[in-house]
Amino acid sequence: MSRRKELVANERKEAMKTTYIARLRNCPTSPRKMRLVADIIRGKEVFKALNILRFTEKDAAGRLEKLLRSAIANYEKKSGGTAQADELFIKTIMVDSGAMLKRISPAPQGRAHRIHKRSNHVTLIIDQVTNA
Repeated sequence: MSRRKELVANERKEAMKTTYIARLRNCPTSPRKMRLVADIIRGKEVFKALNILRFTEKDAAGRLEKLLRSAIANYEKKSGGTAQADELFIKTIMVDSGAMLKRISPAPQGRAHRIHKRSNHVTLIIDQVTNA
């Protein structure tokens, strides 16, 4: 590895030490339905977002709540402390399309209709609130 690549890799490693990420892969929900819930909590304080997700009746809310708890646990593991109220907020939440299962449903007169069973990937990044 060249010296420049090594320096860039070390900078990336240092940046990742203060980044608290949780990822959910191949979630069997369509990305459109997951984005509806993700938009509700984007930019919110972490514990307020947990309360919002707990009382949201959509199926995607339960999965995002579990993912947010995982991100909080990652923060506590990396920082060595416990998460306090008004300390963390949701910096980024991205919902990307995942693999699509293609199925065929029988239709009248020997025809067939395509069914797309969509899945998604969710990336959740939390960050500390900076008092400037």
